[in-house]
Amino acid sequence: MHTEAIMRQYERAAKSDVNNVTHQRCMYAYEFARQYIQGKSVLDIGCGNGYGTALMAQDAREVIGLDYDKATIEANRGQYRNLANVSFVQAKVPPLPLETDSVEVITAFQFIEHLTLRQEFLKEAFRVLKPKGVLLLTTPNVKRTLARNPFHVHEYTFEEMHSELATIFHHFELFGLCGNDKVEAYYQKMQNGCEISCAGIFSVSTKFCQQQSLQHLTTLSRTSCAKH
Repeated sequence: MHTEAIMRQYERAAKSDVNNVTHQRCMYAYEFARQYIQGKSVLDIGCGNGYGTALMAQDAREVIGLDYDKATIEANRGQYRNLANVSFVQAKVPPLPLETDSVEVITAFQFIEHLTLRQEFLKEAFRVLKPKGVLLLTTPNVKRTLARNPFHVHEYTFEEMHSELATIFHHFELFGLCGNDKVEAYYQKMQNGCEISCAGIFSVSTKFCQQQSLQHLTTLSRTSCAKH
C-alpha cells in the first residue's frame, strides 16, 4: 500500500507541505524524548511510518516500533532494515505484546485519543515498564481542536487527563505544547492547507499556559502503582 493510500485509510503524520504543522508537532515530541532514552530500551506505540522510531534509534539501545496496520509494519521493516537496533511489531493495543517489566521507556505520541480502552492501555503500559521506567505521552488539547477528527475517539482537557492518569500512576507531570506566532496564526485563521515550512516552531509551555496549548505532553514514571 502506498503512503498516500495509508494516510487516507489511517491518520498518519507524514512530512509534506500541507501536513507540516502536524509533522513538526510530532517531531518535537520525539526530540523531547531524547533526554529520557539514552542507552535504554524503548517501545514506540503507534509508530506509523517509523520516522520517529528511527530517530530514537540514534540514542536508544534498542527500539521496538508497534503499529496495528500490517502493511505499515511490513513497509517499515523494509525501509529501516539497516538499523540493527530497531524492530517492528504488528499488534492491536491493548493489550501490549510484551513481557512484564520488559522496557525502560514507552513513547505513545498522538495515540491514546484513538482508543476506546484508554484505561486498559495505561494499565498495560504500567505493566510492561520496568521499575522507574517512563511513559511519554502526547495527545491533542480538545479546547484547541480545529475540527472533529474522525479517527479520534476521545480528546482530553487537562483536568480529564490528570484525573485519568492518577488512577494508574502516582508520579507524572503534565505540560502544554505551544506553537510560535506562525502556528498560532494558522490556528486562528483555521485555514486548510496553510503551509508552515520552518522547523523549531513548538516549545513546551509552563503550567500557566496549559489551557492554551495545542496538545498535552505527559511524562509518567513507574515508581509506584495507584489503586486500580
